[in-house]
Amino acid sequence: MARNVEIKARIQDMEALAALAARISDTAPTQIVQDDTFFHCPTGRLKLRTFADGEGELIYYRRADQRGPKESFYVRSSTATPETLREALAHAYGISGRVRKRRILFMVGRTRIHLDTVESLGTFAELEVVLTDGENVADAMAEARRIMAQLEIGQSDLVEGAYVDLIATKAAS
Repeated sequence: MARNVEIKARIQDMEALAALAARISDTAPTQIVQDDTFFHCPTGRLKLRTFADGEGELIYYRRADQRGPKESFYVRSSTATPETLREALAHAYGISGRVRKRRILFMVGRTRIHLDTVESLGTFAELEVVLTDGENVADAMAEARRIMAQLEIGQSDLVEGAYVDLIATKAAS
């Protein structure tokens, strides 16, 4: 199973953070539109991500719902028919939530910086430091903290859980 180290943070000024990310990025930013449908899954999270071009990917992942850098284990599988797959998974497992977002992607070496505008939730930054097989997770944790500092993301900005959880909590209140 592939691994990465992740953080999620609420951000107030998307333009300012995009400027900081552009300064340290190895590539020009990429705009991505994503529609994630989550399914009931007792051992982690299962989501179907659909892209604007009609392609998709099924992603299973498992990680702690905690603030700060955390290790995540995941498996991704591409699909050319995400709508049919969504229907089958909805019948089999039931839908637990949906997250629609616009994402700006910057790359810093092996780290993906996502600047997300999440429908009905607001603006966030996510970092994903991809680990190689057998790599010590502490190295990726240190890299995540270094990039957080470069982006001026503080501990108080960090968010616990997934977007789908934050949307559910907001809807319940």
